[in-house]
Amino acid sequence: MTSSDFEVSVRPARDEDGEFILALVPRLMEFGPPPWYDAAQMVATDLETIGRVLKEPPANTAVFVAVGDAGARLGFIHLNTAVDYFTREEVGHVSDVVVAPGGEGRGVGRALMAAAEEWARGRGYRLLTLNAFARNTRARRLYERLGYGEDMVKYVKQLR
Repeated sequence: MTSSDFEVSVRPARDEDGEFILALVPRLMEFGPPPWYDAAQMVATDLETIGRVLKEPPANTAVFVAVGDAGARLGFIHLNTAVDYFTREEVGHVSDVVVAPGGEGRGVGRALMAAAEEWARGRGYRLLTLNAFARNTRARRLYERLGYGEDMVKYVKQLR
């Protein structure tokens, strides 16, 4: 994939990518999660989950890394299989997608999402799903530009 004069390729994550991937996880909270979530706890949960997947990848998961033309790693995407509540069919699911600061606005997110779609199609899935916080407007705009549409809206009321 080319964005201007910038080349982005996506490949499966390797053992040596683990430190890079885990270092990007805190970026998942930069948009400012809702006040009823503790950002540090969210990061810890993601670090634990992604760390486990990197060490012992289950058959229904994949992690891909975006790499620039000079070999610099620019982001990652973590995918898994989910089951649709209504149809009971297996679907692909984007668990996490993070672009490094040096890759923002350069087509890295698009390249990672294209790899996710290819992974899901290759497994015979009819759908690829993802969740996005309402406040994460930058990510939501990207997903909409890529043809993703809202499915359900989750409402939360903080109880005291």
